[in-house]
Amino acid sequence: MMFRFQLKYICFFLLGIGLSSCTKYLDKKPDNLLTDEQIWKTRNNAESYLANIYSSRQAGGDYANIGMSDEISCAIPTTTVRYMVGGNWSANDWSYYNWGGYYSAIRKSYIFEQNIDKVPPEQLSDDLKRQYKAEAIFLRGYFYWMLLRQYGPFVKVTEVLSQDEDYNKFPRATFDECVAFINEMMDKAATGLPFVWSSSNNNGRATRGACLAVKAKVAQLAASPLWNGNPRFANFKNLDGTPLAPATYDQNKWRIAAARAKAVIDSGYYKLFTNLDNGGTSFDPYKSVRDLFLVSWSDEIIIGSMNWSWWSWVICSSPGPAGYNMYNATQNLVDAFRMKDGKEITDNTSQYKETGFVNADGENYWEQKKGDWSMYANREPRFYANICYNGRPVIPAVTVDDKNYYSSDANIDGRGRQEFYYSGKSGQKSVSNKDLTGYLPAKYVSPDDNLRAMNAGSYKSPYILLRYAEIILDYAEALNEYDPGNPDIVLYLNKIRTRAGLPGIETVYPDAVGNQDKMRTHILRERQVELCFEGDRFYTLIRRQLLGKPENQTIYGMNVYANDNGLGFAFTDFYKRTLFQKRFWNDRMYLFPIQQQDIERDRSLVQNPGW
Repeated sequence: MMFRFQLKYICFFLLGIGLSSCTKYLDKKPDNLLTDEQIWKTRNNAESYLANIYSSRQAGGDYANIGMSDEISCAIPTTTVRYMVGGNWSANDWSYYNWGGYYSAIRKSYIFEQNIDKVPPEQLSDDLKRQYKAEAIFLRGYFYWMLLRQYGPFVKVTEVLSQDEDYNKFPRATFDECVAFINEMMDKAATGLPFVWSSSNNNGRATRGACLAVKAKVAQLAASPLWNGNPRFANFKNLDGTPLAPATYDQNKWRIAAARAKAVIDSGYYKLFTNLDNGGTSFDPYKSVRDLFLVSWSDEIIIGSMNWSWWSWVICSSPGPAGYNMYNATQNLVDAFRMKDGKEITDNTSQYKETGFVNADGENYWEQKKGDWSMYANREPRFYANICYNGRPVIPAVTVDDKNYYSSDANIDGRGRQEFYYSGKSGQKSVSNKDLTGYLPAKYVSPDDNLRAMNAGSYKSPYILLRYAEIILDYAEALNEYDPGNPDIVLYLNKIRTRAGLPGIETVYPDAVGNQDKMRTHILRERQVELCFEGDRFYTLIRRQLLGKPENQTIYGMNVYANDNGLGFAFTDFYKRTLFQKRFWNDRMYLFPIQQQDIERDRSLVQNPGW
C-alpha cells in the first residue's frame, strides 16, 4: 500500500539532515547521517527521506507572490521584500536565498537514488523502488528548474560529491545545456511515473504529467526575451570565455514551447475546474474560480503541495481587527480585472465608472451591493472572487456576531463590511498592522473560516504550484509569438474566459484576432488576472523583461491616510488613486545574485550580470 504523503511522517532523525536551506550547498553532510544503515533498513525510514526531499519545494510566502510584482505588497516596511523593492539588497545579503537549499535537496535526491535498493525486498518491492527513484529524479529536475528560473545558468552536479572534492572546478553550464539537462531528467523520471494517482493519499507527488509540464515551463523560459538572444547577456560568460546565454533570437523556441504545452493538453488528464465538479447543479463562474482554491484537490492541479502555511496566508490576507492586513493587493491589479461584459476598464464603450456610489445591488449574488463605490460595480466574477475592497463583506466570518465584530458601531448590520477607511475597524487609525492600499487578496480564503475564533473550515487546500489553466495560457502565448493567425489562440484563450464567465475575445475585441501585438496584450492581461497571487505575475514580467518598465514599478492604492472625519463609507476622498510606492529598479534584478559566500567557495563560479 502506498505511503500517505504527509510531512508529519518525516522521522525525527531526518532533522539532522537539515530541513532548512543549506548555506554550504557543496559541502558534504556527515557520513553517519547520510548513509546510516538504519535509514535504509525500513520502508518507513526510506519513504520519510523521500518526503524530506519533497519538503524543499516552496509553497506560498516567497518573494514572487508577496511583493516583488505589481499585484501585491507587504504592509510591513521592514520585511525583506520591502527592502528589495527599495533597492536595498546585494550579493552579500541572504534575501530569499534558495541556491543552497535547492542544491541540498538535489544532493539528497542522488543519495536517495543510490541507496533505496538497500531497503530489504520484504520491506519494499522492486516496483516501488523504481517508482521512488523516478520521483527523486523528478524532484531533482524540478529543483534545477527553480534554480534556472531564479538565478539563470546553474552548476550541473551529476553525483554525490566527495568531501575532498575540488570545488573550484565547477563552472556554470550554459543556459541551453541547463535546459537540455532538465529535459533529460524529466524524460527519465516520466518512464517510472503514472499520469495521475488513483488515490488521494498521493496528492502532491510527482506524475508523468508534471514531467511534461516542467518541460513546457522550461521551454517557455527559453523562448522568452530574457533568454532568447538578450543583448544584456552578451558579456555573461564563464571565466574561460564560454558564453552562458544564447546570443541570437530563435523564433523556433516558441514553436517548441507551444508543442510542449500542447503535449500536456493532449494528455487528456487535466481539465479546468468548475463548480459542477464540486456538487453544483448549474454552472456558476464565481464559484468555479473561487472554489478551485478551496477544494482538497482537483483535475486542474498538475503540481501542488500540501506542505504550506495556508492558515498563515488566510490570517495575513484578512482584515483587522482579527486579521493582519499584511498582504495588500494593488490598484494596478484591480484595474486589470475586466468588466462583466469582457471589456477593459479603459475601453470607452465599457460600463466602467470611476466615481460615485452604486444605487442598487448587482444582478448576481457575487456582484456589488448598494452603497459600494462604482469603481467596483459590474466587474467580472474573478474580481469578486479575488479582491477584498472597502465595503465588501468580510470573508472569514461565519456568524452574524462574527461579522459585526469587523464593523464600527454605525455600520453594524450583520454584513461585516470591511472598513479600510481611516477610522474604520481595519483603517489606519484603528489597527497596528495597517492596510496601505485599501485592498486585500481573497484567493484561498474560505467563507467557512472563522478568523475571529481562529477556527479553520473543514477543508485543507493544497498550494497550487502549477495548474492546467497556466499551461493553456502558455500555449496561447507561444502560438501567438510564431503563428499569430493560428485559430487555437482564440480557442484556448476562450476556455479560460468562458470559465471566468466572460464572452469570447473575438466577440469583444475582434481586431485582436490575428494581430500579434494586440493579442499579446490580451494574453498577458489574462495571465495577470487568472493567475493573480500565485507567483506567475512576477515570473512573467521577469522572463518578458517587463518588470523594469515604469508602469510596473509605480504602485497605486486608495487614499487610506485621508481622515474621513467620521464619514466612513460615505467619505469619497478615500477612493482617489494614490501613489503607494515608487519602487527602485536596476536591470541586474532580472536575476537574483548568487550569494557572495558561494562565489568564494567555488572560484569557477561567475556572478550574475550587474551584481
